[in-house]
Amino acid sequence: MDKVLGVINLVNESHYLKELTSHRCLSSVPFGGRYRLIDFTLSNFINADMTQVAIFPKERYRSLMDHLGSGKEWDLDRQTGGLYILPPLQATDSIKGDLQQFHDHLEIFKRTCCREVIISPGIHVNKIDYNRVIRTHRENGADLTVIYKAYDGQPVHKPMYHKCELDEQGNVKDIDLFTIPKLGDPVLLETYVIKKEILIGLIEECVGNEEYSFLKDVVKAHLQSLNVMGYPFLGKMFFIHSIESFLDCQLQLLDPELSHSLFYEDWDVLTKIKHEAPARFGDSSFVSNSLIANGCEIDGTVENSVLFRGVKVHPGAFVKNSIIMQKGEIEEGAYIENVIMDKQGRISSHRTLRGHHDPILVKKSEVI
Repeated sequence: MDKVLGVINLVNESHYLKELTSHRCLSSVPFGGRYRLIDFTLSNFINADMTQVAIFPKERYRSLMDHLGSGKEWDLDRQTGGLYILPPLQATDSIKGDLQQFHDHLEIFKRTCCREVIISPGIHVNKIDYNRVIRTHRENGADLTVIYKAYDGQPVHKPMYHKCELDEQGNVKDIDLFTIPKLGDPVLLETYVIKKEILIGLIEECVGNEEYSFLKDVVKAHLQSLNVMGYPFLGKMFFIHSIESFLDCQLQLLDPELSHSLFYEDWDVLTKIKHEAPARFGDSSFVSNSLIANGCEIDGTVENSVLFRGVKVHPGAFVKNSIIMQKGEIEEGAYIENVIMDKQGRISSHRTLRGHHDPILVKKSEVI
């Protein structure tokens, strides 16, 4: 899709994944054996032929920059356009909202020749066809289009989703901020399409009035003065809002049909390329219903689990219903169940680690 600027807004990220985001931003959290959460949004943008993408991080974005590099894997290493990473110009504690950061980098919006801007967080695991979204936005003559989906995730215990109310014509009539959705409720994906000139004007107006929230002060506050339309996303959405849902969503990928549809149907999900040897399965290994990335060395038993690149499972070790991130190591005779282990973690020989309803979280490089 020509003349559309993609914006990945990381300013409003939460920390509900606890230790997994203690040293990295949420969009940089590993997912699905070899991906990061931001890969899905970026790949959706690239599928729509968007050649300009601006990322607004807030904090803990070193690993994100390492992952993205020049943007080559997403065909964004260009002389004109390409990938822009726009860090905050102020101390993290003094950032008042995403509008402030947009205002600090207003030139990116003013200089682009794009007609519209798509703003999305970098944490959604889904496949949104932005070609279709933009086409609908233009056909409706909308000033602003908000994407929503009928909620079908795990039960939510904290008010964290925003619900929208629409009329029969698809106009957004109201937005309830920070709610606990029930199944079927239309929740905002915090993804918007807006005309560039309107966006620039609203950024300047709101910041001038000391208003700094895009959702509250631009979208919700202008429902009556702008033509704001809703766009229903009908595809598969992995709602991640807690450690429990994070584990559940990754284990859903063990369904071959679901995994194939997410990663390979319609368009590929792109990520940083790492050249590693194929996984090695020793004579004593037994693996069932699991996702094993390249570079793994398996000599123990693995059931219903997702193993990222370079994981080692030693003889006699048992891994069940768990997520083991890059270069994790399960030593001989160890047993783990319902565990999420961050990068380079290690479970010592003959140790047992068993989570129940709440998974046990092993921090990066932690040895247990």
